[in-house]
Amino acid sequence: MTRKGTEQIGLISGTVATPIGPLVVIEDEADALFMVEFADCDDRMDRWLSHRLASGRYQLRAGTVSTKSRQAFATYFDGEVGFLRTLPVRLDGTSFQNEMWTTLREIAPGETLAYGAFAERLGRPNAARAVGHANGSNPLSIVVPCHRLVGANGALTNYGGGLERKRWLLDHEARYAGR
Repeated sequence: MTRKGTEQIGLISGTVATPIGPLVVIEDEADALFMVEFADCDDRMDRWLSHRLASGRYQLRAGTVSTKSRQAFATYFDGEVGFLRTLPVRLDGTSFQNEMWTTLREIAPGETLAYGAFAERLGRPNAARAVGHANGSNPLSIVVPCHRLVGANGALTNYGGGLERKRWLLDHEARYAGR
C-alpha cells in the first residue's frame, strides 16, 4: 500500500559471492545501492528493511543484481579497493546519517580513523557518539566503509559483519591501497 500521492520505489534483492561470505545486495530500479549486508547478518538486515518497507515507499522483490554491481564487488575483492566509490547509492537515513555516510565514503582505502577524528572531519568535534551510532546503522556494508572507523587507540571496535571480517577488509585494503 502506498500513501496517496507517492509512488513506490521498486527494490531488487540478489546475492553476490565474496571471499568472506555472500553479500545480500539490494538495488533500486536505477541500480543505485540501497542495502548491502552479509547474508549471515539477517537479524540486522531484517530490522533495517522492516522499517523502510513498512513506510510504504518501497517494494522489494528477489531478482538479479546488476552487472555493474557484481563487477564492482569482484573488482574490489580482486584488489582495486577504491572501485566501490564508483557505485551510486540511495541513502535513506536521517540528515545526519546521510551526511556521515557520504563523508565516510571519502576515507581512502588503507586509511582508518578514530570516531572522534571522524567527528572532527565532519566539523562536529563533540559528535563521536553520534558518529558511532550512525556508523552502526550503516546499511551499505563495505560500500560505505564503516569498517574504516576504529577506536581512539586504533583498536578494532564493533562491526555488524563481525570483527574477523573487519580485520580481513582492513588488511585487504592496506595490501592493495594506492593500486
